[in-house]
Amino acid sequence: MQDKPVALVTGANKGIGLQIAKDLAVHGFTVLVGSRNLEKGETAAKSIGADARALQLDVTNQDSISAAAERIRSELGRLDVLVNNAGISHAGQPGRTLEEVGKSGRPSIASLDEVRAVFETNVFGVIAVTQAMLPLLREASAARIVNVSSGSGSLTLNADPTNSHREMFGAVYSPSKAALNAITLAFAIELESTGIKVNAVCPGFTATDLNNFEGTGTVEQAARQPVRLAMLGEDGPTGTFSNERRQLPW
Repeated sequence: MQDKPVALVTGANKGIGLQIAKDLAVHGFTVLVGSRNLEKGETAAKSIGADARALQLDVTNQDSISAAAERIRSELGRLDVLVNNAGISHAGQPGRTLEEVGKSGRPSIASLDEVRAVFETNVFGVIAVTQAMLPLLREASAARIVNVSSGSGSLTLNADPTNSHREMFGAVYSPSKAALNAITLAFAIELESTGIKVNAVCPGFTATDLNNFEGTGTVEQAARQPVRLAMLGEDGPTGTFSNERRQLPW
């Protein structure tokens, strides 16, 4: 069992996940860079420094998840922070514009195969990883779970006719984030008595390959709130959904 706190960030070989990992390393964490492709994870870990280790982790593969949990237990003994960052916006042809993705995701024509693929990563993957890592999180004195969600999953915001973005609320990505929010609240309720805090966060409309780099925010901006939630004190909240500016409605 090592002295430094340990954080696992899924999907951390690029984008927001990589920046979260970098920031947590700066704050004194040993950071596990979760990546489906180990070589890409190793490259990312080297860019972070000596406090980062690559961890092969495919959130859609139970064998990969189990092996990752076993490696953490044998090498580090516990987990203080889990950031469920890995996510996909669609499962169609890469490089499509946001407009094209939005049109293909309309509920009247959305591909059920695509819906299943996105939910597999964004929802079922989070459940599977969290379940596997919970025994390790229970070994920590004050563990934190942060689920990277999206304001596009807010049912309240999208039910508002004045919301200019509601036309993008289709049957694929947004419902997967709404489901992730529900899972976040479910884990928060179950774990409330243990002191493990579970929160969902919207990093904002960030320029990453998730949106074909059409976002307007930077990864540095996007990482701030997830990192803050990962380092919550004992008096911090659990079961919340927020962005950098405010609490968001479910």
